Amino acid sequence: MITLRDVTLRRGVKVVLDAATVTLQPGEKIGLIGRNGAGKSSLFAMLTNRLHADGGDFDMPPRWRLAEVAQNMPETDEGATDFVLQGDTRLMEAQAQLARAEAEDDGHAIADAHHAISDAGGFDARSRAQAMMMGLGFTVAQLDAPVNSFSGGWRMRLQLARALMCPADLMLLDEPTNHLDLDALVWLEAWLQRYDGTLIVISHDREFLDAITRVTLHLDDAKLTRYGGNYTAFEEMRAERMTLQQASYEKQKERIAHLQQFIDRFKAKASKAKQAQSRVKALARMEKLAPVLTAADFSFEFREPLNLPNPMLAMQDVACGYGQTIIVRDIDRSVLAGQRIGILGANGQGKSTLVKTVARMQPALAGTITEGKGLAIGYFAQQEMDVLRPGDSPLNHMIRLARDVSPQAREQELRNFLGQFRFEGDMVHQTVGTLSGGEKARLVLAMLVWQRPNLLLLDEPTNHLDLDTREALSMALNEFEGTVMLVSHDRALLREVCDEFWLVTAGGVSPFDGDLDDYQRWLLDRSKEQAKAMRGSGAAKPSAEAAPKRKEDRKAAALARQQRADQAKPLRKELTRIDHRLGVLFSERDGLEAMFADDTVAPADLADKGKRLKLVTDEIEQLEGRWLEVSTQIDELTAKAD
Repeated sequence: MITLRDVTLRRGVKVVLDAATVTLQPGEKIGLIGRNGAGKSSLFAMLTNRLHADGGDFDMPPRWRLAEVAQNMPETDEGATDFVLQGDTRLMEAQAQLARAEAEDDGHAIADAHHAISDAGGFDARSRAQAMMMGLGFTVAQLDAPVNSFSGGWRMRLQLARALMCPADLMLLDEPTNHLDLDALVWLEAWLQRYDGTLIVISHDREFLDAITRVTLHLDDAKLTRYGGNYTAFEEMRAERMTLQQASYEKQKERIAHLQQFIDRFKAKASKAKQAQSRVKALARMEKLAPVLTAADFSFEFREPLNLPNPMLAMQDVACGYGQTIIVRDIDRSVLAGQRIGILGANGQGKSTLVKTVARMQPALAGTITEGKGLAIGYFAQQEMDVLRPGDSPLNHMIRLARDVSPQAREQELRNFLGQFRFEGDMVHQTVGTLSGGEKARLVLAMLVWQRPNLLLLDEPTNHLDLDTREALSMALNEFEGTVMLVSHDRALLREVCDEFWLVTAGGVSPFDGDLDDYQRWLLDRSKEQAKAMRGSGAAKPSAEAAPKRKEDRKAAALARQQRADQAKPLRKELTRIDHRLGVLFSERDGLEAMFADDTVAPADLADKGKRLKLVTDEIEQLEGRWLEVSTQIDELTAKAD
């Protein structure tokens, strides 16, 4: 178990923990929460011995294997699968043991090393790593691509996969969902639910915490408090406690009444559609937790739009993409005043491309976008630096914005406005490049509010927000009188804000007739179908409707199929030979490994068998590599037949 007794922890002059006492049992899944800057990452640093307690006692089993997601961006041309495999520290230690034994030509040590590799699951480690990568959204073609060929977000997914590969007793995950889309997030949830070690996770995603954790640690004002239950249980217990504190609660009545007024208004006009009713349920939670939500020391609101054109915009035969590459085509959709649209779809399908096109950040590649008179767009980019300048300060950004939006604004007014978003004193002069992710996100929100938009386009706005700021954003969006188009992996935010959904998939945009639970089921069903298709040995036959109508086309298609069949025939024969040989080798390997567990075998025989096991293992590895190459070639030929 992990125990803290009266622990004091400082980071510089700041006290992060003050007389903290808590016990964490093996196998518990714990959510660590607290506002940005509270010291959650410092507590992680203490658990990994990068920081040491300044007082009190901190105990953790010394033999525990620990895993965490490295925060650095890897720069290497190593293959992605090999990079992920290195996260399995137990396997890496066994392979290093084998390399030393082979260098010394020590048969006994070689046998022991092979036994260690077998115990570490070395013989199926590569396939496990690749299955994990595909769960996180990588395609088959990307599995062995160089790490430095991926963008920053995908490299962080590789770091996450690398951490998950470790057979850890304690796993520390700091905002693991930041670079994931909803598909990968659903997969990660399922994986962590099966994980049987101790897990401590920092996350701003309430639904993710609810699905994974059963204990909540709240870090606030250097005090660490343990709550039994997930994040929702923690909120409810905290709300009950705060309700009893009538003195402070009275001050919140005005804000609670304002929130209640909105909730009542929406409930009264909500349609019976499943999406709208899902939002009613989400708002019921806000109603129940009003004491907590209105007690946060950070809140903001969007100003009333100057006008509300209807429709806001209309898209006709629109195609979106980059350069000459079209990602989404044939979009025929209108955006009306007051709509709350959640945009769903897998990573790479074109959600951000669509939003950027509507935001005028890039031109449509085809079709027309007709904007309503007086349309004022506020755009929150997934990569904040798309709309920020790293060398400028928050005040510089506001002065430049005011010059365009409200030239009469004075500098002190801009300073006061930034103060509402926690940019106080000299912080208004700090260069944006040195700000934290959460601070950059708050600056973009401040700029959005100042612009007084009537259409908000938000692309993953919660990526770097703590839970309090995320709740403030949800409340502000619910009170906003304009139109919202939201891309987010944060299901709680989508439920609270959106009452209809668009699905971006297969190169198109269509309404999704269901709520987020339906979408999650759709994702899981589609994932099962894809896995089933990958396991299938052959390609599906083309339907009669899809068959070419002209005789010449049928002849050409038949000839092409015959040519592909001729090409595949020797490959299938080779695959059969490899399968047969692998069966023989697997049997021999199992027999050799069984001998190492037999204490009656003579030491001289063990040394010989260790060398033989090395040869067998090398041949298996070589044949498995060739099997993968041949299978890929056959798959490509059968795919062309489709």
